[in-house]
Amino acid sequence: MLTPYREAKFEPHTDPFLFEFQRHGMSSEEFCSRLDTFFLQLSKNFRYAVEIQNAGLLGTEYRKVLESHGVAHVYNHWSYMPSLAEQHYRMERFMAPFTVLRLLTLIKMSYEAAKNRAKPYTKIVEGLPEMGRDTVELVKKALEEKRQAYLLVNRSEGNAPLTIQALRNALQAAET
Repeated sequence: MLTPYREAKFEPHTDPFLFEFQRHGMSSEEFCSRLDTFFLQLSKNFRYAVEIQNAGLLGTEYRKVLESHGVAHVYNHWSYMPSLAEQHYRMERFMAPFTVLRLLTLIKMSYEAAKNRAKPYTKIVEGLPEMGRDTVELVKKALEEKRQAYLLVNRSEGNAPLTIQALRNALQAAET
């Protein structure tokens, strides 16, 4: 995958590669061992981030694997994960010179239910103030530490462009 990506001269237009690992039955030890082996085999010429959807993996072992490879944890606002702030608390710090936040669904709501709730995606159906506060705080913290911050927004509140605008306004207000 990386060779065609490089050959297509896509590099200046994207960054980083995200690897999403859905919920599974592996122990933390097995998952982290496999993740470590995976990153040992990848080119060091690219930037990577890992999104897990299993809250039980958040912690020291997972953090050490990411840190040893300079890989970012994707802070995800998703059905079965803790809040963004709780994820950062468990991770203790950022692992890479950049961070990624991915705002997907309401916490404790299935993807299908969240998708149906947000239809037709033309307005904010319900603001998520905690998600907004946590996002602003994590982005501010990353920038204070001279890290790049990537923010990927889905229909968590109903309409991604409106959520992005509200977050932009909150970040601008936080700068003053």
